[in-house]
Amino acid sequence: MIHTALVVGATGITGNNLVQELIAQGMITYGLSRNPDDSIPEMIPVKADLLDKESLEKALHDIAPTHVYFTTWMRKDSEEENIRVNGAMVRHLLEVLSPKKSVQHVALVTGLKHYLGPFDAYANSGTLPETPVREEHPRLPYPNFYYAQEDEVYAAAEKEGFTWSVHRPHTVIGYAVGNQMNMGTTLAVYASICKETGRKMIWPGSEAQWNGLSDVADARMVARQLFWASTTEAAKNQAFNIVNGDIFRWKWLWYRLADWFGVEAEGFNGEIRPLEQILKNDADLWKQIAAKYSLKEAVLDRLASAWHTDLDLGRPLEVMTDMTNSRRAGFTAYQNTEDSFYQLFEKLLFEKLIP
Repeated sequence: MIHTALVVGATGITGNNLVQELIAQGMITYGLSRNPDDSIPEMIPVKADLLDKESLEKALHDIAPTHVYFTTWMRKDSEEENIRVNGAMVRHLLEVLSPKKSVQHVALVTGLKHYLGPFDAYANSGTLPETPVREEHPRLPYPNFYYAQEDEVYAAAEKEGFTWSVHRPHTVIGYAVGNQMNMGTTLAVYASICKETGRKMIWPGSEAQWNGLSDVADARMVARQLFWASTTEAAKNQAFNIVNGDIFRWKWLWYRLADWFGVEAEGFNGEIRPLEQILKNDADLWKQIAAKYSLKEAVLDRLASAWHTDLDLGRPLEVMTDMTNSRRAGFTAYQNTEDSFYQLFEKLLFEKLIP
């Protein structure tokens, strides 16, 4: 049987890589976004606004997906607003698809904020979340839009009878342009600016992150797990962490990333030096670099999401992710993290996004 996939957020860092994985696996694949592109020829683009049900109904009128992959979110000024908007996006989509009776599985991508909660909560209370994070950990007593998204999926699954899976990656590394959370490309842009100006590549984060153990998730690994969970009986109706499968310390990796670009690195010096502050006056400089090297994207904020990199690297604790749940169910894929960064950098060079 040929399955029909609908990837929601197809232009994002996870969605873009997922579309390629699903097509490679033989699925008819639609990619829904507010501003679709044609960068993947086999993908069928769908233009729609998840907050506008009429827009969704028109866009999906002739589309009856068997598998739905929800990989997007919208950032708002407060968590209460995040909950309202992001919960509504999931609810609207599933309500529009309901009359078709075609959906067999819905996969939702969230993240480690499920376990860690808001930074301010543990930074101010002094009570740090337990790591390594495991799927069995209970929800935290804080507002969290991930919980709202999950609840929309659970309610629709109970009503409609489809199966579900939830996927919680830690810091997704992969290719995308205009993504709200993109550490790999952010660091590539930062290193490129350092190389052009002769600056040192300064570690922007905390001592705990510098010295502690960490892990990340290659976007291609996330895509593999999404396909696996949606087509494997043993994986149905479960939540899964997803990372590469190795661990590292930033005090080791930071120098290697700087070496790749041929720049001098500087490690933790006793205080957090946020990347958002380091790059705050570099928008015009990036335009000059883009013009000099004929780069495709001259808008710094379209490539770099320094605010998100600061949140990850500024945590006052080491963060690791337990993968036992999916390993037991048969997901055994692995990706070397150093290679994840280098392969992304090569892709950004090839696509003329960094000099």
